[in-house]
Amino acid sequence: MADNFNFELVSPERLLLSEQVIDVVIPATEGEMTVMAHHAPTMTTIKPGVVKVHSASGKKQDYVVFGGFADILPTGCTLLAESAVPVEDMSRDELDRRINAAKTELEDAEHHEHKSRLEHFIMELSHLRGSIVQD
Repeated sequence: MADNFNFELVSPERLLLSEQVIDVVIPATEGEMTVMAHHAPTMTTIKPGVVKVHSASGKKQDYVVFGGFADILPTGCTLLAESAVPVEDMSRDELDRRINAAKTELEDAEHHEHKSRLEHFIMELSHLRGSIVQD
């Protein structure tokens, strides 16, 4: 049986989750990562995606995050999200609003690097919309 560890999901608005978990799958910028107890110390950035939490109680919870970073230690993981909501609270309208805001910002962007980051962000949000929002 796998060991448990403490996981915290924090957004600027509030602490969304703080509990003992078996594992957590996070959307790291370099690819999805599964974090378990005794993980090597790591700090990684987070891209828009779904955080999948498997609680020690057996409950599974999914959260949509819109960037941030994760601090992983052998004893726990803290994910500081730019914004996060339970997946069941995410609507197509909210994702469309975020995509349109990014497109508007892209129109006004002057630097190539900024434009490139915004184009990538829009692509990630569009993929996220297709994978979590059911019509």
